[in-house]
Amino acid sequence: MSALNRALTATAVSIALVLAACSATRSMSETRGARDRAGVVGFQLIRNATVKIDYAGTTFLVDPMLADKGAYPGFPATYNSHLRNPLVELPIPLSTVMDVDAVIVTHLHPDHWDDAARRQLPKSTPIFVQNEQDAETVRKDGFTDVRVLANVGSFNGTRLIRVGGQHGTDQHMAKLGHLLGTVSGVVFERPDHASLYIAGDTTWRPEVEAAIEKHRPDVVVLNTGYAHITGFDGSIIMGKEDLARARKLAPDAVLIGVHMDAVNHASQSRAELIHYIAEQNLDATRTRVPADGESYRF
Repeated sequence: MSALNRALTATAVSIALVLAACSATRSMSETRGARDRAGVVGFQLIRNATVKIDYAGTTFLVDPMLADKGAYPGFPATYNSHLRNPLVELPIPLSTVMDVDAVIVTHLHPDHWDDAARRQLPKSTPIFVQNEQDAETVRKDGFTDVRVLANVGSFNGTRLIRVGGQHGTDQHMAKLGHLLGTVSGVVFERPDHASLYIAGDTTWRPEVEAAIEKHRPDVVVLNTGYAHITGFDGSIIMGKEDLARARKLAPDAVLIGVHMDAVNHASQSRAELIHYIAEQNLDATRTRVPADGESYRF
């Protein structure tokens, strides 16, 4: 073999070794990336309190309000009752919103489980509810796979834990408890995944504190629209000060405020909440106020 051929052969071998090494490095990197992504939790605000959660490859739709803008009259005897609900359109196509594996309904008020959701969601969709009373109502709408959170434990390997709450102050409940009813939140837990707590339509309560202290969620979603009923002091859900309370109790968690700018009785806007976060130095990177359709990954 000539010196030229020997040189060319050596060069070819060297190139092959380098390419093999690069391929192995890329393969290891891709494997590591896939492993890292396995623990990622996806969050998307659809509108109001309607959110999609991608948890370990399972997509949950929480509190679906799916109607077109202005489909329903405003809630009577509430703030801005002259406005029709929802105040805004869905930010993404309805078919995309409904492309899920399961639905969680924290309670049956129409801004969390509306006529459009009852009509258009496939009747075989697994629906998780807070109690047997709600389950009976949902079954009457034709849904064939309705499960009570306290009885199921997990779904596709993810623990779903019901958390209690109270839909208003003690004064609200004394006068309107029969209308405000029972409400709930839910904690998502799975090994090697960020834990997530959706508090639902509740004021700041001992149940909320206990859930945060017990489960130490990495992500906490609060309904912070400060919904107001005429003739009553205070709100039937949380407001901006509750973000500060949550930050003190969960200093390392990501906090997300939703349930704003979409139904008539929510008196606190996103703009007001964002201003409060800046004013209180709550760290905007870990205290989020998503726009409709906005997504995060944790």
